[in-house]
Amino acid sequence: MALRFTVQGDDERETLEGWQLLLSLGLTPAMPPRLLSDNRWMARAIPTAKARTEDGPGPSAAV
Repeated sequence: MALRFTVQGDDERETLEGWQLLLSLGLTPAMPPRLLSDNRWMARAIPTAKARTEDGPGPSAAV
């Protein structure tokens, strides 16, 4: 399962601001803000490979 962090906004500006917040947290751009067919805006970011290997497989492995 791949991790993806998604931002949805009412307009391009709002979505871009949310996407930039994800990038400021060290995530890698996966999809810049786009207007989707149902008139909503979306952008995506993913964890970097370095972050995944430094922190281990994630919280589910501790269970």
